[in-house]
Amino acid sequence: MHWSVVDSPIGDLTLAVDETGLCRLHFGATDRPLGADPLLTEAAEQLKAYFAGELQEFTLPLSVRSGSDFERAVWTQLTRIPYGEMQTYGDVAKIVGDAGAARAVGTACNRNPIAIVVPCHRVVGAGGKMVGFGGGIPTKRHLLELEARVTLETLWT
Repeated sequence: MHWSVVDSPIGDLTLAVDETGLCRLHFGATDRPLGADPLLTEAAEQLKAYFAGELQEFTLPLSVRSGSDFERAVWTQLTRIPYGEMQTYGDVAKIVGDAGAARAVGTACNRNPIAIVVPCHRVVGAGGKMVGFGGGIPTKRHLLELEARVTLETLWT
């Protein structure tokens, strides 16, 4: 596994890749030894474009080797939430087949190994309430505001 730290408008982001794809994206720096890899470079470039409002869909190969079947179903659903849109924890629970599992969806979002690229920030509480996020509520708000601004700018041009 190769690790890298990328500077972003929301602080340092730690990325890791294995032989299959991007397997980790966490908030904050890491103390692991850093390395070079073409996929790390591509991930950093796509993140830079995302934060500049130039990229709305990541095209990175992903490597997810952990998680229960339920968590994997949630993570797959997160990738289907369109850029600039949100779903509630309850919405995601219904879509993955367990309407009463909103809290379990929250837990799965918290365990998401590839933040931002697998956009758990697009999941909000009932009524659009800002609740729970591994990167902190201000970071979640920043990401949602970025996507909303870019979506509006795209509609107006």
